[in-house]
Amino acid sequence: MPRPAPRRSARKTAPKAKATPKPAPLWLHEKSLPLPCALQGPFVRLPGAGKANELMTVNHTEALVSRDAGKTWSPRPLWNADPYTKDLKISNERVLLVTREGTVILSFMNTNERLWLWRDELKDALPGTRLPHYVMRSTDGGKTWAAPHMLHQDWTGEIRNAIQLKSGRVLISSMKFLHNPGRHSVLTYGSDDQGATWAPSNIIDLGGCGHHGGVTEATIEELRDGSVAMLLRTNWGRFWKAVSTDGGRSWRDIAPSEIDASSAPGLLKRLASGRLMLVWNRLYPEGQSSFPLTGGDGLWSEVPVSNHREELSIAFSENDGGTFSKPVVVARQRRAWLSYPRLFEHRPGELWLTTMQGGLSMLLREADFV
Repeated sequence: MPRPAPRRSARKTAPKAKATPKPAPLWLHEKSLPLPCALQGPFVRLPGAGKANELMTVNHTEALVSRDAGKTWSPRPLWNADPYTKDLKISNERVLLVTREGTVILSFMNTNERLWLWRDELKDALPGTRLPHYVMRSTDGGKTWAAPHMLHQDWTGEIRNAIQLKSGRVLISSMKFLHNPGRHSVLTYGSDDQGATWAPSNIIDLGGCGHHGGVTEATIEELRDGSVAMLLRTNWGRFWKAVSTDGGRSWRDIAPSEIDASSAPGLLKRLASGRLMLVWNRLYPEGQSSFPLTGGDGLWSEVPVSNHREELSIAFSENDGGTFSKPVVVARQRRAWLSYPRLFEHRPGELWLTTMQGGLSMLLREADFV
């Protein structure tokens, strides 16, 4: 989630800021490989690519297409009408999905409408706080796009991922900022017509207080029995899990999971092998049992939290998330953040792993870790 702006000092001459220690050198797992490009994604394979092998990603204002497995990229307009080019800027928090029917769906927040009005004395944000969540779609492989559609105007901290269920239904993970006191909540939007129309689920609100309080940044994936699992970022030392048995229209059975996690989002993804893969920041650095805490004052959060993001770990599940393999650290950088992971399976078992925070970029082979 975007951080609130720092408070300005009333002094005429501000004291010298304490030098921030430089990040340590980046360590990557010995079995990792470099990606063919420095782009951060998200990445998708376009429908009907065939031998052309077309991949797509987006930046703040346009789509980018590659026909050589990511080595080179060409820009492609996302919109041509003047109102959109003037008023829309795609956030770093964005997701792409290509449905089995060939529809390309882009979901993002519009940073040109961002207005953050947090007030410490209220432990809340003022009315008018907003960061709208939009969605747009293309039915011709990203050559042309329908007009952007606003899902809600409320402050949206992050959009973690989008999936298509076996039924054909499309789900997008989202958030809404709530008030009295200020805190975050999670919901999903579902579409049964390839993204033409959308309906919200119930809101998951587990209380809390602070501009990073509440529950946030949930990742979703369909299980073999047709239910949908959700892992929510919390300030309580672990992911909480919610389950939907009606295609993401409602979320029930909300409880703590067994997966320890810092206050940072994870990503859950079904691989071509059938395994579930989880990418996330654990509660503490590997081999340690503590990490400096943040919050606990109702401003950042209602309880002190670990914001450990110096290591990125992966684990796999053979039984649909019932249990996961022992976590493996694939990247480490002390005094830095390697977080907000994205994962693209370029070919079966070939995994492109990037992070929005820290700019991590690496290729992993599933067979090396299972």
